[in-house]
Amino acid sequence: MDELLVGRVTHFFPAIQVAAVEVTAEEIRLGDTIRISGHTSEFVQEVRSMQVEHRAVDRARAGEQVGIELVDRARVNDLVFRTRPHPL
Repeated sequence: MDELLVGRVTHFFPAIQVAAVEVTAEEIRLGDTIRISGHTSEFVQEVRSMQVEHRAVDRARAGEQVGIELVDRARVNDLVFRTRPHPL
């Protein structure tokens, strides 16, 4: 699997297990598999819930801030990678 750096965590809300992510390249869509990686964070998950301005969305493009529900704790400045299958 190839990976593409698509964003950076700018804030984490532990009570609701949501990270604010600044999308820096391409886009993140519902159903994408992402990897969160940082000094003490390292996990992979499917994107199941995203919001922009408290509104559910199915994608976020470069330049947008999006809230993503996470399965584990993230930290500010953790990197967000989208995994991509190898071309056939």
